[in-house]
Order: sequence, then C-alpha cells, then structure tokens
Amino acid sequence: MVSRKFRVIKPEIRVLGVDDGVFTPHMKGLVPVVGVVFRGGYWLDGVMHTKVEVDGFDATEKIASMIINSPHYKQLRVIMLDGITFAGFNVVNIKELNSETKLPVITVTREQPNFAEIREALKNLSKSEERWKIIKSTGRMFEVSTRSENEKVYMQTSGILEEDARKILQLTSTRSSVPEALRVAHLIASGISKT
Repeated sequence: MVSRKFRVIKPEIRVLGVDDGVFTPHMKGLVPVVGVVFRGGYWLDGVMHTKVEVDGFDATEKIASMIINSPHYKQLRVIMLDGITFAGFNVVNIKELNSETKLPVITVTREQPNFAEIREALKNLSKSEERWKIIKSTGRMFEVSTRSENEKVYMQTSGILEEDARKILQLTSTRSSVPEALRVAHLIASGISKT
C-alpha cells in the first residue's frame, strides 16, 4: 500500500493504541489485547479488545478484525502498536495490517530491539523462520524524540511517511515519552490480565 501523506495533522487526530496484557511465557492460552481510541493525546474516546494465542500466529488477523468491526473504525486515522510482537512471539505483520484495515500503522518501542537476541529466542519456537521473515520485513527503525530531546522512542511504519509518523508521535505523547493511547492501552491490558 502506498504511504499516506497527511495534508494537515489535526491536534485531535483519532489514533488507536494497541497493547497486550500480562501472561506466563511458554504457557498455552490466550492473552487479552486492548485497543484504546484517543483524540490526540488528551481525550479517551473508546476501548476495544480481543485475545491472541501465546506464541501463536493470529495477532495480525485478530487485531485487524477487532479494528474493522469496531464502531470507532471510520473515525480512526492511525494505528499504533506497542512493538510488533504480542503474547510472546505472536508477530504482527504491519504491512498486512495496513492493507487489511486501510489505515497507517506505527510501531513504538521504548528501547531499540536487539535483533540478534530475538533471532536466537525464535529458534525455540515452531515456524521460527516464518516469524523472523515477518520481523525483517517490517522495515527500517527510526529513533524519534517525542516530548524532548532526552525522551526517545523507536518506531517502524507502514502506509505513512516518516515525517508524518514523527509528528503524530510527538503530538500524542503528552504525559510520557510514548503516545497516550499506547500508555493507557498498556494500563488497561495489564489491569485485566490474569497472571
């Protein structure tokens, strides 16, 4: 899908932040995934949820379905994911998510991933090469200063220009270095998780 160019990024742009809950690694089961709709970095507009399998292969499909079937779908302008792995190594294919939802996707992590460690960890799972291929296809990682020069996150994108993604992260990171939608999605997902 062609990268979208925003003519103007409104202060109240509706973004969706998606994060998963707490889970016990290597245990079979489902993990809650929460999506939080924010207008800019200030107003919570809605919440959606789904479940994905620990170390499974259903994250892209389940998240896309959650978004498309949400009453908020038509108002959304951008999807933000807390990284590309959910419930362990259930990897989200952001290009596919972008294509399915017709919405730009931005992944956000607080720390730059160590790809050598990830590659090694994947060897313990089934279809490790398939998972690695999705991770490698996600594209270039960009360092972004959000609220100040000292507050940095790392992003990867699909369906959006780098400069627009940077502006959206800076606009929506009002209370911490990460966008509010992701911060609140993390709080809710963690709060409803069974450990």
